[in-house]
Amino acid sequence: MTEHTRDFWTNRARAAKLRTQHFIDGAYVSSASGQSFATVNPANGEVITTVARGGQGEVDLAVAVARKAFKSGVWRRMAPRDRMAVLAKFADLIEAHAEEFAVLDSMDMGKPVMDMINIDVPFSATSIRYFAELGDKIEGTVTATDEAALHYILRQPLGVVGIIVPWNYPLMMAAWKLGPALVTGNSVVLKPAEQSPLSACLLAELFIEAGGPAGVLNVVHGLGEDVGKALALHMDVDKIAFTGSTEVGKLLMIYAGQSNMKRVSTECGGKTPQIILGDWDDLETAATYAVNGIFGNQGEVCNAGSRILVERGLHDEFVAKFTEIAAKNFVLGDPLDPATTMGPLVTAQHRDRVMSFIQTGKAEGGRLAFGGGAPAALAKGAYVEPTLFTGVTPAMTIAREEIFGPVAAIMPVDGLDQALEIANDSIYGLAASVWTRDLAKAHRFGREMEAGVCWVNCFDHGDMTSIWGGYKQTGNGRDKCAEALTQYTQTKSVWINLG
Repeated sequence: MTEHTRDFWTNRARAAKLRTQHFIDGAYVSSASGQSFATVNPANGEVITTVARGGQGEVDLAVAVARKAFKSGVWRRMAPRDRMAVLAKFADLIEAHAEEFAVLDSMDMGKPVMDMINIDVPFSATSIRYFAELGDKIEGTVTATDEAALHYILRQPLGVVGIIVPWNYPLMMAAWKLGPALVTGNSVVLKPAEQSPLSACLLAELFIEAGGPAGVLNVVHGLGEDVGKALALHMDVDKIAFTGSTEVGKLLMIYAGQSNMKRVSTECGGKTPQIILGDWDDLETAATYAVNGIFGNQGEVCNAGSRILVERGLHDEFVAKFTEIAAKNFVLGDPLDPATTMGPLVTAQHRDRVMSFIQTGKAEGGRLAFGGGAPAALAKGAYVEPTLFTGVTPAMTIAREEIFGPVAAIMPVDGLDQALEIANDSIYGLAASVWTRDLAKAHRFGREMEAGVCWVNCFDHGDMTSIWGGYKQTGNGRDKCAEALTQYTQTKSVWINLG
């Protein structure tokens, strides 16, 4: 990859095709209102382009097209192996267009381009490929009944699924939900986040190129209060699959109740604890994981490990090691520069929100160990430095609320009991980690931690067999695993009287 210099990526971005219309029934469609919205490059504050702003009319059209495709059976009645072949080719095409996806999402939301190449694109293709492989393994059941009857249970697609994805992983979050929704035979209306709309229609194009029928995967751009709300209230949408804020997740559940009681699966906020116990003797490794766990993807991660609970005897040494590693591992800069390991936050508004949390942290008595601002040379962008607070108590705002930025809080604890008490004292329950040499403590953590994803002596590890989803107000959704198939299907009992 010697050609992948900053100039290479800058030129690649300038030459990128910008898809700014909706994608409905296999073709590009303009908004009937003629309205549009700007998508802005957070690295410099410049408008990249304007994108069609959809509303009720575009949602109605896309849902009608998706319903027609579903009823026709062009996709759901396709032989499972044929549907699997389409999705396998879809995954191959995502990989083949890696550079295009990389620059689109990097420009749109500030993610370092090498993160796209090394993480987002390959993981997205893997997700589609994993679910493709499950296409002929979706089984029903024949139950044991009286010999005068035959009873079997079918597992069938829901119908039209509205998928609403966030801006922090525009491609990967779409792939996580498209894989199970499509392999089970549903039709989809995808709403990308208005902050990062540019890669969604490329996905839809590639699905068609892979052999997917027109009308099965549609994209409607727009604001959440317009398109997202319209999808959730629509009487002909059977399910909403959502990743985003807890506030919006709750609204979607209300809208579902106000309309047709459609299913809603949510993956919302998090306030992930990273626990380092006193028997752990490799602080270099634990601190490296802790640094990457909070500062990776600019801290704009639902499972960002923002609460770091360190047993008191290790606290000072751990803070020093964390500070040393953070300074080496994270370099702010142009996200199109391969040397950059931390780009800007998604918008100037979000930067200001994160900065307000930093100010609150200082006002409530937290000690700013490093960071807390942004380099003057990057003033045009929405940058926030990697930031660490010490002297934090569990009651402080920065220890309780999801910041969704590169802000860590280290708190001393007196053993596993106190660590679990603090860790579980949260409205969220997505993920957690512990570092310990004590097997009994590791198992106790796994049993008693109120989180859907628990890591022992690592952070953010897993593969496509790993469940992704949380407890409490993190939501009820499960992504990235075979269990996800159940969230896009329904069961039907068929009883045949043989007497």
